Amino acid sequence: MESSSNRYFPPTDGELRRILQQAQTIALVGHSPKPERPSYQIAQFLRQVGYRVIPVHPAMQSIAGERCYPSLGAVPGQIDIVNVFRQSQYLPAIAAEAVALSMPVVWAQLGVFHPAAMRIAQPTNLTLIMDTCIKIEYQRLGVEKESPHG
Repeated sequence: MESSSNRYFPPTDGELRRILQQAQTIALVGHSPKPERPSYQIAQFLRQVGYRVIPVHPAMQSIAGERCYPSLGAVPGQIDIVNVFRQSQYLPAIAAEAVALSMPVVWAQLGVFHPAAMRIAQPTNLTLIMDTCIKIEYQRLGVEKESPHG
């Protein structure tokens, strides 16, 4: 996708490939329990290619057989990518929570972007990817995911 706007500065293809290859665990914020929804379908794709996907949804106990957590802060263990399937208005709060929790990457899906999220991320180590589909990029870049077992 061309970055013709000034809303954000996406990482290079090399950086995206490295993020996708090295990540093991993805917290999916806004994971729908409905199989027809894009968040559910992309979560299933990510599981199929080898990621551990943790649903984050305050109203659900479990989704697709995985325990669901009400917030990023409630998720135990390390999160490598926070994949966001929420409306753009929620992105700054999610970015701020990710910064507070020292999470390395927030990846907002197609159509999800907010200038305030960029202002939150810029002075920190948070990599913020907005308005970009993780599945499309995974396939476009021909990612070969690193095995967690070497």
